[in-house]
Amino acid sequence: MESSREFNFNAAFLELSRNKFVTSPSVEELDSLKKSEIVKVAKHYGIEFQPLMRKDEIKRYVLEYLVDEGVLPSTVLETAITVPTDNTFELKRLELEMNKEIRLKEMEREMQKEKEEREMQKEKEEREMQMQREEKAREHEFRLKQLELGVIKGSDPKIGLDTGGFDVSKHVKFVPKFQEDNVEKFFNHFEKLGEQLKWPRDKWSILIQSNFTGKAQEVYSALSIEDSMDYDKVKKAILQAYELVPEAYRQKFRKYRKADTQTYVEFAYQKERHFDRWCASKKVSTFDTLRQLMLVEEFKRCVNDDIKTHLEENKADNLKEVANLADQYALTHKFGKVGQTQNKGQFNRPNKKYGNSSGTTGNSGSQSGSISPTNSG
Repeated sequence: MESSREFNFNAAFLELSRNKFVTSPSVEELDSLKKSEIVKVAKHYGIEFQPLMRKDEIKRYVLEYLVDEGVLPSTVLETAITVPTDNTFELKRLELEMNKEIRLKEMEREMQKEKEEREMQKEKEEREMQMQREEKAREHEFRLKQLELGVIKGSDPKIGLDTGGFDVSKHVKFVPKFQEDNVEKFFNHFEKLGEQLKWPRDKWSILIQSNFTGKAQEVYSALSIEDSMDYDKVKKAILQAYELVPEAYRQKFRKYRKADTQTYVEFAYQKERHFDRWCASKKVSTFDTLRQLMLVEEFKRCVNDDIKTHLEENKADNLKEVANLADQYALTHKFGKVGQTQNKGQFNRPNKKYGNSSGTTGNSGSQSGSISPTNSG
């Protein structure tokens, strides 16, 4: 066994000895060798390397060894192979690709998780909304039964049951379908039917609520029992919810412009409708009320925004009342505004309005305080 190893070693050594590189090492000679020959050279010098290394990498190890041993000059490393000593680039590329793939998978998982959470939340909200709608529907049904059976205080216990009275259940089917995109038309249609079929007005709220949907149903549910029995209050609350209030009608009338596809006759018709709706919402029925409507609007157009907002909040419809409110507001806010203006000016220049006989400068004026209301009059 020992002799066999010696034979193999000697055979390898003899083979290397016949190689010009072993007898006369040089970069040129090393470049001419095959990978198998370079492997034998590396083993001959006892250089450690990985079997799967590339030829250039093993060659680099051999050169570095010979430089360290002083066999070759260090300059050979500068002119020799410049590739990395390992698979750095390839490994780095693979690592980046793997990291990228891992990140993509993580992102996909996160996105899927978020999507599932959103869907679960959406389903939860939809279930809650459905439960609320069902609860409101049951509440409406119960309220209707109460009204029909006269349970509510002040009603006749025989309403809806007495064959000689008004049976709500028989007339509900005639109530028009509620349309959220044309609420006003719905109320007009309902009122015409009510007049034509001679429905008792105190039963209108019971009849009309049966067909409410969406926002109208929510508004009706929020009303008190007493208000829900008053048709006018029900109508007003729902119109307000859909912003069908006098100010909205006024803006529609003022801002309505002719469309390119309209004829002038069509435009005039729509403009007239908006004006009529505005007048109807303000209960304009005489020339004097129409006159006041126009004068009040023009008055508001001529005052500043603060006063206009104050007038809108107080909802006065008479020109004299509007003017009094404007004067009161101006008087209440006059001193504060004058004082603020003067105080601001005191830091820049002497107060010309009240004179400067005392030689007071803007800075000294700021030390003495703001002008009293009695002086600002």
